[in-house]
Amino acid sequence: MNIEDPTLLQAALEGLEAQKARIEEQISKVKSLLGGGSKPAPAPAPAAAPAAATATGKRAYTPRKRRKLSAEGRARIAEAQRKRWAAARKG
Repeated sequence: MNIEDPTLLQAALEGLEAQKARIEEQISKVKSLLGGGSKPAPAPAPAAAPAAATATGKRAYTPRKRRKLSAEGRARIAEAQRKRWAAARKG
């Protein structure tokens, strides 16, 4: 059978159109459950840069944002650590 056979292509087209109809029906059901009816759902806020898939199917590494720690916070952590070390030396 030739891939360009008109009957084969027609059958493939009918199958794809049936799948499309089922998918559109499912989309409309989900939209109605969301309360959107025919309105499109609002786009989610963009997060950090999306991780792109590589040729091997693994995601590219995207570093997390570093959190800032104030000088006061660092001082409190250092003091707590000193207390823990002092308690460990006693015991």
